[in-house]
Amino acid sequence: MRVAISTGGGDAPGLNAVIRAIVLSAFYRGWETFGIRRGYEGLLGGEKRTARERRQTDAPPGLMALGPAEVRGITHVGGTILGTTNQGNPFEWTTREPDGRFRTEDRSDELIAAFREHRLDALIAIGGEGSLGIASKLHKDGFRVVGVPKTIDNDLSGTDVTFGFDTAVNIAMEAIDRLHSTAESHQRIMVVEVMGRHAGWIALHSGIAGGADLILIPEVPIKMEEVLGVIKNRHDQGKDFSIIVVAEGAKFEGNEVLLEKKLDAFGHVRLGGIGELLASKIEEKTGYETRVTVLGHIQRGGRRPGDGAGAGRRAPARTGDGPGGGRADAGERPAEHCACGEPAGTAARRAATRVGEYHAQGRRAAHHRHRPLRRPARGGRP
Repeated sequence: MRVAISTGGGDAPGLNAVIRAIVLSAFYRGWETFGIRRGYEGLLGGEKRTARERRQTDAPPGLMALGPAEVRGITHVGGTILGTTNQGNPFEWTTREPDGRFRTEDRSDELIAAFREHRLDALIAIGGEGSLGIASKLHKDGFRVVGVPKTIDNDLSGTDVTFGFDTAVNIAMEAIDRLHSTAESHQRIMVVEVMGRHAGWIALHSGIAGGADLILIPEVPIKMEEVLGVIKNRHDQGKDFSIIVVAEGAKFEGNEVLLEKKLDAFGHVRLGGIGELLASKIEEKTGYETRVTVLGHIQRGGRRPGDGAGAGRRAPARTGDGPGGGRADAGERPAEHCACGEPAGTAARRAATRVGEYHAQGRRAAHHRHRPLRRPARGGRP
């Protein structure tokens, strides 16, 4: 079994943890794993390879052979080792003509042909609304696909929490928390614009956690008279500052704020600018000094929090049946056994449980007879 992995759309912390979980789970089954560089560009000839990638000779052009050595130490690293792009939709592939005009064509047949050429049996697509929409179309065209939900926007149906959402909320919450002191010191209105596209999850969760005074989300059109009423009411109570969190996709009744009208390869407009527009209206109507903070892409970058790591490493176990028909369970290990006949993983778990029981009783536990035995992650030396 030869499995391909793709990461498309916006990056998010936790992607590398998912890649590692997939690679190790496949390795323990004896499967081969290949990463497609920069979404699907690696198989369609549009990839941009680094010097390190050019030195790699054990995989076809556009693919990265992945094994335990290649994914060692990447769990805590942000971004994706495969690279990504939001311009590589194979069903609406855009190319620039010599005269400067852009041409769109359907190259999905070429992509599936490339899968066959490289003897790839299945695809694990890690992505959000656009990337998983492409994966769904590939599945309808007869290719075996497993989808892993990744987006900071948390806007995928049938998914409680997507990879990247928790990180974005934590970053936004910390920024809001830091703005409280400067807003109060200067007696200002602080408007914080967060990402999320047409979903208000980031604004809602970070605003509540950060103690915002007003939260504006795309699902509820902004009514300026209500915004001004909240600010005036706070000032009447002697509170001379306010924190307002607004999602980038929030809009005044009937008006969406765009940075540009051009669509990306997934049909998305580029949102942004609502914070500046809102701040100018507030300052014009109230006379209160108003400042804007646009968090932007810092919500995507850096290391993922603990929950993201754990979820990422468990990712294959959440995707249903694996490409080969079995459960894609990241927790499985090679069929190694202790002298007692138990699988090594089972023996280690038993040992850890027993050590924990001894510590709970205030007793020092002896080494368990099963091998391999490692000290508990948080329990100290047994």
